[in-house]
Amino acid sequence: MKKIAICPGSFDPITNGHLDIIKRASTLFDKVIVLVVINPVKTAAFTPQERAEMISVATEGMPNVEVDTYNGLLVDYLRQVGATAIVKGLRAVSDFEYEFQMALTNKMLLPYAETVFLTTSAQNMYLSSSIVKQVAQFGGDISEFVPRRLHKRIKERLGPRQGLPAGE
Repeated sequence: MKKIAICPGSFDPITNGHLDIIKRASTLFDKVIVLVVINPVKTAAFTPQERAEMISVATEGMPNVEVDTYNGLLVDYLRQVGATAIVKGLRAVSDFEYEFQMALTNKMLLPYAETVFLTTSAQNMYLSSSIVKQVAQFGGDISEFVPRRLHKRIKERLGPRQGLPAGE
């Protein structure tokens, strides 16, 4: 039986931190599905389809990684694809509190689902999609934050903000 893991997130946009977690998860499981989940609370810069396509580009060459989108309960998606694990990256203690709460909720809803926490690599501890968006909106260099093949596309979409000169 294949061990299938879901690596869920908004990935708006995908960062090198996300990519690091995905790569590491792909060595632990037979199949990893990177799942773009729609978060109704967040305003996204990219559509779910655009995010999925960017993740596909970034994970090209990882044969056991697939990409999908979903608008619903994560545990329902796990049931649909036969996954038994959820992989989440942790940057700091503040991430853990929220992710632990979600892990317990998912476990209550789907008892066989295990959440696996991978700690971020030291070079990505500060990195988030929100940071990437903010730096890009003010014309900052995001080239070290996002996959090289996607840098231009992400930069063009995110910034600098209309009417603001770069750096202001």
